[in-house]
Parts: sequence; structure tokens; C-alpha cells
Amino acid sequence: MKRLTTAFLGAALATSIFAAPAWAATEISFYYPIAVGGPITKIIDGYVKKFEAENPDIVVKPVYTGSYQDSIVKAMTAARAGTAPDAAVLLSTDMFTLIDAGMILPYDQIATSDADKGWLSSFYPAFMANSQANGHTWGVPFQRSTIVQYYNKEAFKKAGLDPDKAPATWDELVADGKKLTKKDSSGNVTQWGVEIPSSGFPYWLFQALAIQNGADLANQDGTKVNFNDPKVAEAATFFKDLSAKYEIMPKGIIDWGTTPKDFFQGKTAIMWTTTGNLTNVRKNAPFEFGVAPMPSKVQGGSPTGGGNIYVFKTSDKDKQQAVLKFARFLTTKERAGDWSIATGYIATRPDAWTTPEMEAYVKDFPPAAVARDQLKDAKAELSTHDNQRVTKTLDDALQAILTGSEKVQPALDRAQQQATGILRPYQE
Repeated sequence: MKRLTTAFLGAALATSIFAAPAWAATEISFYYPIAVGGPITKIIDGYVKKFEAENPDIVVKPVYTGSYQDSIVKAMTAARAGTAPDAAVLLSTDMFTLIDAGMILPYDQIATSDADKGWLSSFYPAFMANSQANGHTWGVPFQRSTIVQYYNKEAFKKAGLDPDKAPATWDELVADGKKLTKKDSSGNVTQWGVEIPSSGFPYWLFQALAIQNGADLANQDGTKVNFNDPKVAEAATFFKDLSAKYEIMPKGIIDWGTTPKDFFQGKTAIMWTTTGNLTNVRKNAPFEFGVAPMPSKVQGGSPTGGGNIYVFKTSDKDKQQAVLKFARFLTTKERAGDWSIATGYIATRPDAWTTPEMEAYVKDFPPAAVARDQLKDAKAELSTHDNQRVTKTLDDALQAILTGSEKVQPALDRAQQQATGILRPYQE
């Protein structure tokens, strides 16, 4: 009996070996940053499951890597160790850093069919400004954003302001902010007019002010910065004056992560933050709110922001094509619209706004279209070679200015000098 069983198992094993398919599934790893609130992992897991159902020869392994800052460190560390992710969503501003490290492939090297080329040309030009360099496309927009003004309509009504009209200029921001700032009988502020976060990545929020004052913080090639330009200094002075002179914003550093909570709790009537918070605000604001484009000084505008999908270098052609398929899947017009509805990020291609689902969404919730319409005035987010070191020089200067530990011009001169030194090797 034992001999019969052994013989049977051997025959079964042999049959299973010879019956196995000639191919094995291509497995790709996908690094994704969890940097916003909400059930993001469930959404991504759902996309992966649907993609695998449509592509049974590909297995996607999502790896949730924390903040954007954590994610770039983990991705580059893994790449140096020979275990790079196959694909990753990282900041669009990480592009030059990844190119200089020789870690990513340009999409146009693997996306060569006419359909592929059509796909690469389907995104908003404002988003592609942080996705292309040296004649190549290095990233495709996935979760992209601009900065918008969120405002408490009930607070506006109580202050005698039009609840359907947010500040459209710097002067209006100051005037409205004064009416919206409330104090108790002891003189303590119970509601601020505005909060503009200055922790995490203060340069991004500040860049909106610089753009509005007609300043460019860096050149398109990412080799030079203009941190101490007079227009930049004027914008930094206004940033500080919102608290120090006009007293409509808290003094010191305003935390990025707690600003939405302050807004929900009525501690501020206006906040500037990413469109990526739109769904969060819609779900959690206990009052009627509005969404408006950025106010202007000499012009309107906001920097773009958010993450691109990058392809990490590999000699495995099957992995390259699998990543390309996955990137195209994540950025179809239908999925771009679904992602926008689920998260508040801007649907990254014009045709995504023509789907029945997006048309119904915008009709039901018109604020969703504000960031899209602002793209005509949007500029590329500050991005340079050795970007994290360069932006840190500006972040440090801004925090010194806002805390009063350094005057505007000396702080910006120092940032300019430091950043120029960092970028000198890339100017040769």
C-alpha cells in the first residue's frame, strides 16, 4: 500500500510539473507614499486587484512607504542596495534627483508605440512641466495638485462678508482677514483670519506668494535659483506681515498637519492647503465651506504639487513593460476621474473631466473644478538638482523670517548663497 501511494504521488507530481504553464507571472513592486488622510491604501489595493484581474500575467506588490520624504529615501536606499522598486509614486520635484542618481528610465524609452505616445501627450501641460527634462519624459502625473483657498462661509456671513466671494487679491485677504479675526474679552484670538502652513515644506506654500508677485524661484533647468530677488523678498515680507503687522495669522510656524483641524474647529476662517485635502474637507467640515483660487498681487497662480509615477531602471524587459501597463492603467481618463473623486487630487488629463462620473461629480460639487480651472495660471513647483538640499535652504530662511530670528533680506541672501553653492556643479 505504501509503495502504491508513493508511486501515485510521484506520478501526480510529474503530471503537475509537465502540466504547469510555460510562463510565470511577472512581479513588480510599487512604492506608494501615504501622505494624506483617508482610506488611501484600500483604494490603491482595489486598483491593484482590478489591474491583476485584467492582466493575469502580472503581479503587483504595493509597498506603503510613509511620507513623501520617507519614500524617496527608501526608494533610493533600495536602489543603491540593488533592490529598487520597479515603480514608485514620488514627488514630481524629485525628478532631477532621480535622474542625477541614474535610477530611473525615461518613459519615452519604453513607451514607443503610437498609442503610448498619445498617452504621454494626454496630460495637462502644467503637470508635465515637472515631468520632463532634457528632451525626455521621466514621470507621468498621478496624484497632482495645486494650492487653493478653503474658507468658512458661515464665518464670512457672521463677519458681514459675502459668503460666495473669497479674497481675490492680497489687499482683500488683509481686509477680509481683519474682519474674520476674532478675540475674546481677554484679548485672546479665538478665530484667525487665515492660516498658511509653514512646516513640512514651507517653500511650496510660499511659492504661491512668489508667483502671485511675479517671481520665479528657479529656472526651468533646475540649475539656478532666485531666492533673494526683490520680488521674492517682497512676497516673504508679506508672508511675515500677515502675522507681525496685520495680525490676521498666528505668529511663528503653522503646522501643515493640524491646519485642516484648525479649520474644522473654527480656529481659522481661511486656510491655504492642497486640493488633495478636498475630500477630507468635504467629509469633515461641520459648516458650509467654499473653495477659491489663489489671490493675486500682480498675477494669480499657484505652484503645482504632488506625485508622479516613475519607472526604476531594470534590464528585465518584461518588468519594464509590466510597469508601463500599470502606469497606463492608473492614469486612464476613467481612473484619473475616479481617483479625483475619491481623494480630491486633480484629474490629471482634460478628457477625464468629460466622463459621465466626473461631469456628475462637478455638477453636484462645483468646488472640485476650482483647481482644474486654476491650472491655466499654475507654474511648475520649485524643482532643482539636489532638490532636497536646495529647498531646505529656502525652508530654513522662511522659518527664520516667520519666527523673527532673522530679517527678510539677510535670510534670503544666505539661502541664495547656499543654494548657489549646491548647484554650482550642475552649471558646468
